[in-house]
Amino acid sequence: MQKVEVLIVEDDLRIVDINRRFVSKVDGFEVIATATNGAEAKELLAVTHPHLVLLDVYLPDMLGIDLVWHIRQHYRDVDIIMITAAKEMDIVQESLRGGVFDYIVKPLVFERFRERLENYREHLLQTKAAREIDQDLIDRILTRSRIPGKPKETAMPKGIDLLTLEKVLEAMRRTGNKGVSAEEIGKEIGTSRTTARRYLEYLVQEKKARPELIYGTVGRPERKYRYLS
Repeated sequence: MQKVEVLIVEDDLRIVDINRRFVSKVDGFEVIATATNGAEAKELLAVTHPHLVLLDVYLPDMLGIDLVWHIRQHYRDVDIIMITAAKEMDIVQESLRGGVFDYIVKPLVFERFRERLENYREHLLQTKAAREIDQDLIDRILTRSRIPGKPKETAMPKGIDLLTLEKVLEAMRRTGNKGVSAEEIGKEIGTSRTTARRYLEYLVQEKKARPELIYGTVGRPERKYRYLS
């Protein structure tokens, strides 16, 4: 999965720097631009088309919530996380109505920030990998994006790391319809066969892969996994 490109919209340059440094510490994310007001943010949105906007509510020339609706009207595939000191319930409610993925109240704490970005990346992974939607997936997506502070451990099963899972998925996609063994995946992503098998079996459980037994001329049959695209 490609890096998530981030636009920071924040009028306090000190906080812009903090947000930029925090983003740089989370694997899979990259700040591609920053804006200190709404007009500048609109120009950058048109030029950069980021995946994710980290948005403050109080900007010098407009409320961040007005920019939320601008994004929803013109860039429906751009996601938004509010990072703000605004605690008024009406602003929170309108942000949710505008479809923001998350709402983080300042002062910003790195662990909370990292958790929310990783939740967002997991959301992208699940929605991109799913062949079709079902109620269970809908429930997981909506619950994760609406309950602040949800522990990361509840998002992924024990022993399954999101970044490693992405590597396994990418390796499987490259094999097409040939199928791949745990040993082959392990060599591809730099893990043991046992670790690779754990992730492959997890994908089988999630109905994102199908196992098959391949019989050779001698020896035991080999278990291979096909990615369900």
